[in-house]
Amino acid sequence: MVKGLLDRAEAAELRRGAHRLLAALDTGEDPTWGAAADLAGGRPTRIQHLHDAQFHSAAFSRLLVDERFTSVAAAVLGGPNVQLHHTKLFVKPPENGSPFPPHQDHPFFPHTHHRVAAAIFHLDDAPEERGCVRIVPGSHRLGPLEHVEEGGHHLPQVPLASALPLPAEAGDVLFFSYLTIHASGVNTSEEARTTWLVQFRDPADPPAVRTHDQSLGQGMMLAGVDPTGRRNA
Repeated sequence: MVKGLLDRAEAAELRRGAHRLLAALDTGEDPTWGAAADLAGGRPTRIQHLHDAQFHSAAFSRLLVDERFTSVAAAVLGGPNVQLHHTKLFVKPPENGSPFPPHQDHPFFPHTHHRVAAAIFHLDDAPEERGCVRIVPGSHRLGPLEHVEEGGHHLPQVPLASALPLPAEAGDVLFFSYLTIHASGVNTSEEARTTWLVQFRDPADPPAVRTHDQSLGQGMMLAGVDPTGRRNA
């Protein structure tokens, strides 16, 4: 967790932009996983999302190549080259914002050398009652795990309570490997929780299977160069 990577005024402006985009572009599709119902005690929940915000707002494009972000992303990957995989805005609405069961991101877009990671930009405060992110520390060392596909790729053998909650403030950014087991709880508060997810990789790490190719801008270099000449993009 990088505290205050963005200042609160920047985060607030991005939050306003995110909510404007969702109000203008939301199709009404609810990406809540079927497996989320167990975490919510059977109560209906909902979540809003938007892929590729950087293709709708230049503010998000600038953030992708902001050195405050890319310098940490490069350190996480252990090298100077950082390539975009995809981005997604999430808003957990008040009172019933959907949870995500424990899972790794690996099953959704597996790569050969597992040099793939995520950054979650917190655009408003995310205390535990707003359904903050939870992780299982050190779980990336377990390697790829077998997931249950029904209801969304998840790990029913990992209880939510075993994942460490990571409350965050507006402007904080959480970085983690796509092998890290993570989850989030229900937003039971009276305020929305707004985050921007950026998945990035080492451009020298080829996808193990072709998937998620619908993401706009996949293969864009955020830092450094692509030594493969875009053969992996």
